[in-house]
Amino acid sequence: MKVMIEKEAENFLEKEGFNVVKRKVVKNKNELEKAISFVGSPIAMKISSKKIVHKARVKGVIVNIHGLKAAEKAFNKLKKIKDFEEVLIQKMIMGQFLIIGLKKTPEFGLAIMVGAGGGNVERMHDVSFRICPINEKDADEMLKEIRFYKRLKQKHVNFNAIKKNLLKISNLSKKYPSIEELDINPLIVNEKEAIIVDARIVM
Repeated sequence: MKVMIEKEAENFLEKEGFNVVKRKVVKNKNELEKAISFVGSPIAMKISSKKIVHKARVKGVIVNIHGLKAAEKAFNKLKKIKDFEEVLIQKMIMGQFLIIGLKKTPEFGLAIMVGAGGGNVERMHDVSFRICPINEKDADEMLKEIRFYKRLKQKHVNFNAIKKNLLKISNLSKKYPSIEELDINPLIVNEKEAIIVDARIVM
């Protein structure tokens, strides 16, 4: 079994044609200024380590950071976390949070899911499932089945971009049958685009 942590999973998905947030990995404070200049401000900073699966549980995510001094302070805080290896810097994206992914089932093979995302996903449990592969009609029905759909409509998000991501995820299930799990949380959606901000893959 191979677990792709966030930076590996995001690189993999970007190579497969997905829209992934602009990002840069840094190992020390001397690299911060160049990384911020590349990514743009404001930024989010996340701990990156093969030994840390759930970054939020170790307080390994700091968001809405403006400027080099604030970034240095955040870096020092993240560096104190056990099993620290490096920091992933990302451009902050505004929008609505969705979760999409794949899960291998013993009965039916890979199932695809979509739902309300973010840090409260387990508590909200607002998700819809289908067995892969799916078509555009399936993707549309899945979105309409979640309670979060009403808010998405109110915010006039780009539904076509969400559906394209669902269909591309479904296609991955055919191209890479060795996938056991794939989690994108969040996929941030706004009026213009849907963009992957965090991902994890188990092969």
